[in-house]
Amino acid sequence: MRAVEFQEYGDPEVLKVVQVETPEPGPGEVTVDAAYAGVNFADLKARAAGYRVESLPFRPGLEVSGRIRAVGHGVEGLRPGQDVVALVNHGAYAEVVVAQAATVFPLPEGLDPRTAAALPTVLPTAHALIHEVGRLRAGESVLVHGAAGGVGTVAGQLARAAGAGAVYGVVSSPAKAGHALKHGYDEVFTADTFSDDVRRATDGRGVDLVLDPVGGDTLRRGLYALAVFGRLVSFGNASGAEPWHVGQPELYTQGRSVAGLSVLALAQSAPEALRALSERAFRTVTDGTVSLPVTAEFPLSDAAGAHRLMGGRTSMGKLLLRTAD
Repeated sequence: MRAVEFQEYGDPEVLKVVQVETPEPGPGEVTVDAAYAGVNFADLKARAAGYRVESLPFRPGLEVSGRIRAVGHGVEGLRPGQDVVALVNHGAYAEVVVAQAATVFPLPEGLDPRTAAALPTVLPTAHALIHEVGRLRAGESVLVHGAAGGVGTVAGQLARAAGAGAVYGVVSSPAKAGHALKHGYDEVFTADTFSDDVRRATDGRGVDLVLDPVGGDTLRRGLYALAVFGRLVSFGNASGAEPWHVGQPELYTQGRSVAGLSVLALAQSAPEALRALSERAFRTVTDGTVSLPVTAEFPLSDAAGAHRLMGGRTSMGKLLLRTAD
């Protein structure tokens, strides 16, 4: 079968199509004949800097849609020939993908495999940011960094559906503002001025919830954009900055709090919790609460092209790889 791997870290050109043996499922696993794979920023960080890479060669890819090829010993509730979507630790850039059965889901009703491939990381992440971790209440305000990206596109819609009083977004360039404004946002700021813009938009009060995938100085500025008793949820470190430590001086004076989220870590530490979260999140698509636009699609053989587009910070919505060239 074909797969995309890299044997060294570097630019998108290190991604190579290789011929490898078709895998068989082990106990508690299934194999999926892939239709589509999602492209995520974590894939770029793996390729460029070794993020979550245990050894080389490495096959990126965290989410896949397709049809179950085979099931391993002990797997219940899943069968060969079943259309599914799955979250995997890595390896989705391939024609056949191995997945733990605990993070394999029957294709949500009414969804096609192309749309479904965009769900496994984005939907549970956004849902948890707004509800389970962020605990947004009706009437509260929220600020979302990366508002035009996959998670941001969903988070804006979920915040609006949850009755947020105001939904603000942050984008890396003015060109992305229009996309965010179509997906739940009241006002969109650029990254270099967002903290001042928040204070202006809220008459100096600040926002109740900040969702930050950037880290570094952006996280620090986001903390000070919070209202009294505000919450900040960190769900990434796209900046690559050294972790910024938050302690008593920053939190005590106004009762602020900081939390964190990674669905990949949750999949390892509490797979049943992730499964329940994912099922709740997927329902927001099937019931029409959320739409997740796929804005670009590449053949598996051009994974490098997908990485160049996302790495150029001009992409919006969700990017996919299509297995059939």
